[in-house]
Amino acid sequence: MRVAIDARHLGQGRGIARYLEQMLAALVAGFPDDDWVAVVPRDRETTVPEGVELQRSAFPSKALVASVAITGLPRIDRLARGADVAWIPAPAPAACGRKTPYVLTIHDLSFELAPEDFTSYERLWHRAARPRRLAARAAEVVVDSDATRRALLDEQWPVDPARVTVVQAAPSAAVSADPNGPTGDLASSGYLLYVGALEPRKGIETLAEAIVEARAAGLRTPLLVVGEGRLSAILDGLPGVRMMGRQSDVELKELYSGALALVMPSTLEGFGFPPVEAATHGVPSLVSNLPVFEETLGKAVLSFPVNNSAALAKALVLISGDVKLRAKLGGEARDAVRELTWASTAQQLHSVLASAAGRR
Repeated sequence: MRVAIDARHLGQGRGIARYLEQMLAALVAGFPDDDWVAVVPRDRETTVPEGVELQRSAFPSKALVASVAITGLPRIDRLARGADVAWIPAPAPAACGRKTPYVLTIHDLSFELAPEDFTSYERLWHRAARPRRLAARAAEVVVDSDATRRALLDEQWPVDPARVTVVQAAPSAAVSADPNGPTGDLASSGYLLYVGALEPRKGIETLAEAIVEARAAGLRTPLLVVGEGRLSAILDGLPGVRMMGRQSDVELKELYSGALALVMPSTLEGFGFPPVEAATHGVPSLVSNLPVFEETLGKAVLSFPVNNSAALAKALVLISGDVKLRAKLGGEARDAVRELTWASTAQQLHSVLASAAGRR
């Protein structure tokens, strides 16, 4: 099977990039007899796993987006020099020949449910992608969670429910704990941790308010903030908050391992990598009560209502001072994510791709 992949996100450092990097490596490792072709814009500096063929478009990134949005060209299967099936790992301005089926992965509906959370350029990108039309024409649609599948159907996307398959992601191998190595020292660590983009849908304003309230209630444990984004100023300068910026995988792995707990107050999530990555280190998470977190971690979290800073403040004080609670939740969280592996995820996606290819 020859698979053309829209790989424009590789090397961009965001969640979709990390997802694509992990999935592509697992696909090649699990199915080396297939031909994997990563298609990228001409100006995109990137590397691909051994065994992946790299094809560059004649267009640079912005010109490629404009051309596809306006003319429907170039088509990903043509850029790949032919394919049995194409994989588009996130809604984006993309086109595929009528004779080549494609599989579309949708991670969440934040761009549709909360467009005000995005910049003008990002909203323009989403409109150019025409995600509903892209989904309607896909042979199969893959989502990271049942929560996203339900959202697609609730929002009446033009897709047959039988063509929407849940393929859960997995913790990043680069930042997860070693299978036989030590996990976080929950009894002696000295900080809370936030990992993610500093954007509205991540609940940054709620986090800032909660920190102020928790400090007033006696919290002295510092919060380390890993990530970048346009809301960084809201947290920067708050007492007890240390802005870490973007971290390497090695540095992030160390930060996970030494944390008391991870904090993730998101208002929307399609999967949520940080809590499952923290869980591999035996580190518990404080999360907003979104269905997706219960889907991945069950009851092995301390949850609070979305946008409720007072409840989060109380949870911050509680988790910081209760060693036994941290140990209990951390151990349960590690058990909850034990079966989430990229090898299993790649196996499921490969089955979807093969099914779509068989419809030619």
